[in-house]
Amino acid sequence: MSERKRIEVAAAVITRPDGSFLLGQRAPGTFYPGYWEFPGGKVEPGEDARAALVRELDEELGIRAESCWPWLVREFTYEHAHVRLNFFEVPEWSGEVNDHVHSALSWQRAEVLTVAPMLPANAPVLKALRLPRQMGVTDAAGLGIDIQLVALERALAAGLRLVQLRDGGLPTEDRRRLAQAVIDRCRDHGALMVVNDDADLARAVGADGLHLRSAALAEASHRPDFEWVGASCHDRADLERAARLELDYALLGHVAPTPSHPGQPALGWRRFAALTANLPFPVLAIGGIGPADMATARASGAHGIAAIRATWAAPVAG
Repeated sequence: MSERKRIEVAAAVITRPDGSFLLGQRAPGTFYPGYWEFPGGKVEPGEDARAALVRELDEELGIRAESCWPWLVREFTYEHAHVRLNFFEVPEWSGEVNDHVHSALSWQRAEVLTVAPMLPANAPVLKALRLPRQMGVTDAAGLGIDIQLVALERALAAGLRLVQLRDGGLPTEDRRRLAQAVIDRCRDHGALMVVNDDADLARAVGADGLHLRSAALAEASHRPDFEWVGASCHDRADLERAARLELDYALLGHVAPTPSHPGQPALGWRRFAALTANLPFPVLAIGGIGPADMATARASGAHGIAAIRATWAAPVAG
C-alpha cells in the first residue's frame, strides 16, 4: 500500500462584522464533490502559508486579504492524502467576492449551519468558531458576591457570552450559591459558563464546561466529560498537553504586567504568538489586558482575550 501524499493547505475563515463566515461548495470533478469547505488551497513549494492564502483568495474569489491573522493548524488524513490545514482569520478584505472554483458560496454561522455536508476535517473548526471571543473570569472574593453579580449582569447585557466561575477560595456553600446565580444569568443571556477546577460543582449547576488549572492539566490522563473543556497554560508544554487531550481552548498568560503576578516577567505579544503557533485549538490571551487589546491579541494569533478586573470594569469587546 502506497504512503498517502502530504499536502500543506492554507484556509481562510473570511468573516463579516455580524460573525458570519464564508463557505464554498466543492465542484464536480474534485475530491469530495458537493462538500462544503473554507476557501483556500495548496501551499506551493517555497511558499509560506500566509502568502499562499493571499494568492488563493485572489485566484478563487477575486478579493485581496487586507488582514490575515493566524488562528488554528489542524491535520487530517483523507483517503487520498494527509492534509495539514493552516487556518487564518480574514476579517478585512477588498474587492467583490466573485467565485471561480466552487459550485456555490454561502455565508454561514457556526451555531446554525444551514449547508451540508462539510468536509470531515472541519467539525472541530466549526466548534472553535462557536467559542466567544472574550471570557470574563469571576472575582467575587475580591469584589464581593453582590457586586460581582451586578457587574456580571452589566457585562452580559453588553455582549459578554463566556464566563469562567473561579473564586475557589470562597466557602463551599457560598461558591455553590454563586455558581447557581452565575449560571442562571448566563442562561438568560445565552452565554456559556465553565467552572474552574470543580467537576462536581459544574455538573450540579448544569454548567457548559470545566476549566482546568495548570496543575490539574498536568495530572489529567483523559479529557473530562463536558461539552466544553479548557485549561490554564503557562508554556508550550502545557499547550501541547492540552492539544493531546483534545481540549476545546486554552488560556495563556500573563501577557502584560499584572498586579496578580507582581515581579513576574510578562510574555509580551511576540512571545505569545511564538508559543501559540501551529496549535489545533483556540487560545485566549490573559493577564494585564482588556477589551482594548482585542485587535492586537487576534493579530498575534489569539482567538480572543480573557480578563478578570478588565471584564467587570470596561465594556465588552466584539
